[in-house]
Amino acid sequence: MSSVKIGSPLPVPSADDRCNALLVYVLSIFTGFIAPLAFFVLKRDSRFVVFHSLQVLIWQATYVVIFVAGMILSLIFLIVSIAAHPHPAPDEPPPLAFFGLFAVMWLWGMGGWVLNMILGIVYGIKANQGQWARYPLIGNFVLHRILPKQRFSESPQGGL
Repeated sequence: MSSVKIGSPLPVPSADDRCNALLVYVLSIFTGFIAPLAFFVLKRDSRFVVFHSLQVLIWQATYVVIFVAGMILSLIFLIVSIAAHPHPAPDEPPPLAFFGLFAVMWLWGMGGWVLNMILGIVYGIKANQGQWARYPLIGNFVLHRILPKQRFSESPQGGL
């Protein structure tokens, strides 16, 4: 039987753990998955840092998969569009899909980067305050992997 009571609060992190979790989020803005992976490997003794770094790693992997899938679909659409209009006349402009797709790909990348930056800042501040703040859809999965036998008295989103 587990020694942890139902509805028990999450462990309180130390000041060093809070600082390291803040660094995970801030550095992930600039390095992608590299900094969270380094903290995940090097700070295995701190459940708080492991929770936050694993959460960021899963987000970064999801972001890369979505971004690459969007780029592949855009490039396929671009190739099909150019193949449909193989030899335009010398005075005819290139297909609209060529420029439209470039704009869509650029907006796709910039939107993801802005979302990455917002998540890094907001959740970095929460981690520095000692909160076990969880990303939507990802956070609860990660938290139950880090602290599997504990039931939590906090709201499902960790104070969001």
